[in-house]
Amino acid sequence: MIESIRLANSASFDSIGQDIDGLSKINFFYGANGVGKTTISRVIEDVSKHPDCRVRWKNGIPMETHVYNRDFVERNFSSSRDLKGVYTLGEENIEIESEIANKKAELSILLKEAERLRSTLGDGPGGSGKRADLARLEEAFKHKCWLQKQKHDEFFKGALKGYRGSAEMFRDKVLEEAATNSADLLSQERLIESARKVFASRGAKLELLALVDANRLISHEKNPILTKPVIGKAHVDIAAMISKLGNSDWVRAGRKFHDVNDDTCPFCQQPTPSTFAQSLADYFDETYLVDSRAVEAVSSAYAIDARIAQQQLDSVIDSQPEYVDVEALRTAREVLAKRISENVQILASKKREPSRVVELQPVEDILATINELLVEANKKIDEQNKLIDNIDAERSKVTSQVWRFVVNELKAEIDGYRKAKADLNKAITGLGGRIAENVKAQRTAETEIQELERKTTSVEPTIAIINRLLGSFGFDGFKLAIGEDKTTYKILRADGSDAKSTLSEGELTFIAFLYFYHQLRGSLTESGTTASRVVVIDDPVSSLDSNILFIVASLIKGLFDEVESDDGPIKQVLVLTHNIYFHKEVSFNKKRSNSALKHETFWIVRRQGLKSTLESHDSNPIRTSYELLWMDVKEYRRNIHTLQNTLRRILEIYFTHFGGIELKELPDYFEGSEKMYCAALTSWMHDGSHNAHDDLYISMDPTTVSSFLEVFRLIFEKTNHEAHYKMMMGIESTTEAPNAAEQTSEATTA
Repeated sequence: MIESIRLANSASFDSIGQDIDGLSKINFFYGANGVGKTTISRVIEDVSKHPDCRVRWKNGIPMETHVYNRDFVERNFSSSRDLKGVYTLGEENIEIESEIANKKAELSILLKEAERLRSTLGDGPGGSGKRADLARLEEAFKHKCWLQKQKHDEFFKGALKGYRGSAEMFRDKVLEEAATNSADLLSQERLIESARKVFASRGAKLELLALVDANRLISHEKNPILTKPVIGKAHVDIAAMISKLGNSDWVRAGRKFHDVNDDTCPFCQQPTPSTFAQSLADYFDETYLVDSRAVEAVSSAYAIDARIAQQQLDSVIDSQPEYVDVEALRTAREVLAKRISENVQILASKKREPSRVVELQPVEDILATINELLVEANKKIDEQNKLIDNIDAERSKVTSQVWRFVVNELKAEIDGYRKAKADLNKAITGLGGRIAENVKAQRTAETEIQELERKTTSVEPTIAIINRLLGSFGFDGFKLAIGEDKTTYKILRADGSDAKSTLSEGELTFIAFLYFYHQLRGSLTESGTTASRVVVIDDPVSSLDSNILFIVASLIKGLFDEVESDDGPIKQVLVLTHNIYFHKEVSFNKKRSNSALKHETFWIVRRQGLKSTLESHDSNPIRTSYELLWMDVKEYRRNIHTLQNTLRRILEIYFTHFGGIELKELPDYFEGSEKMYCAALTSWMHDGSHNAHDDLYISMDPTTVSSFLEVFRLIFEKTNHEAHYKMMMGIESTTEAPNAAEQTSEATTA
């Protein structure tokens, strides 16, 4: 059975398309000529010719489709070829018929079992059954895996590269790693550090940091010249005096002034003996000078080495290397600078007073601390350089460890997913096997039925039935006869001449439908008379008299009974028509109250401009032609150009046929200008009903339409039939009638 139809890019159905959903066993479609009904029948007959259209079958199982439309008539009755014979089961072999009935019952059981199995198996997400359960399981597990990815993405994005943009790919990778990953399981903290190292590296090796040369500064601290008093010779005649003064540095400083003061003492301004200058020179001899120079040398070398050490440290600190504890190094640098500054001052005092014994502040401990920081940094740099030398292997290693960590956190979910999936797959496999066995059994039963049908089918019973129906309804100018090959039909006149090309439109329509109808009861081949089928009937009563219309409707309603009872090959019927009387007759069902029965649906097919649309209705929307006329007035914006004819027909039916009032008498109920408008209205209606529309007329003035709609309402009011107007327009008795001018303006805008 067809469950839904998608109509798009075909005839008057545009690219947006229309959907016919929720079809039932019996389905009625009403619409005027040219709105798209035949397109629906053509799509059902062969959807492959309509690439953008779709026909969805229940449980995905297509049935035979038998379509009656003008294509069927042209295909079978517009050529000189004989009609194919319709094979039906004969009545002479009761035993074979009984066997066929038994096989059909067996096949019916198989079909119902197949439907149950397919329903249990299901057809994917959003549905029911095991496949839907599996799809939901996959979706839920995928969501859990993706949450895990989002949780660790910030730290492990390098290791998860290639799987971060797709939840499906991430889930599949989790399952793959769960089955194969044997990497070490590390803590999250260690993994974060490892990932940071291997994935943050840009591949450039780093230079090791140079250590501060502590030995040079330490050697200056231990220089013996610092603890040696630098003084002159003790045996010189002035040595006793200098010793008594206890300050050879003071004497040495005064010697410079004595040398430039013409042998006059710079302090007392008394002349000195001629031997005094020599005594001073002898006292401050070469040894003194050597020691003094040694003091200056150690002071100068200490300053240079100290500056080099500090500049080296400043360079390291300024570069902010990631592997050095910069804050600790900066603190040590400050301590070292302070001690060096103190030592420089001590050395300066030694230079001024060589005789003093001095001791420098030790820097060995702080230099040891500094070098320890640099050694620790170099270890990390060395590790990083080794890592860079083998970066691909390291990244692969860390990637495996990260996936091992992720999989371990999902262990419970993975175990639950695997078990549930295994159970569902087992059930799906089992159902698939049972369905395959069922299909095989169906084919066997169908083959057996076909063989039995070949033994007892014939084209002749159909001839007798159709000829009997033709005669009973007055079509006695022609009849069917068996063809020369005994498998086809001819249409012959009473004198035996071929009648196919000379049939009237009514004759052609009736025999074409009877031929189609009996195909439904049989088959065009010797077998297949019992195959399940869907029937589509599109406007079967064109050019038929009312009594023939009645018999066609009765025949179709017989198909409905078969569908409802499920006692035959016909499983679904779709009827499409533009004939209001035929629709009313064929859709009549005394069991129906206001709402459609559970096995039927109702549809209206409309066309606005070049676009066809469909409307589903909960009840039969077509009641009488008179009601439809009023519907057109309420919704006249759908086709404003037929409004004149609609108004005329309403007034004729209500006032002339039922009330005995001629349309020309209606102006007598008005006075003054209203009378003139009423007379103009009847003239306007007749003009629009009986005259051809030229371009000027088609472009109607909305104001004119509004005025005549208002006069149309006033006719019912003036004749005391306003209650009928409100009832037909769906207006509550306490509600004012709608403003016709506003309706017309709205319609024009739309």
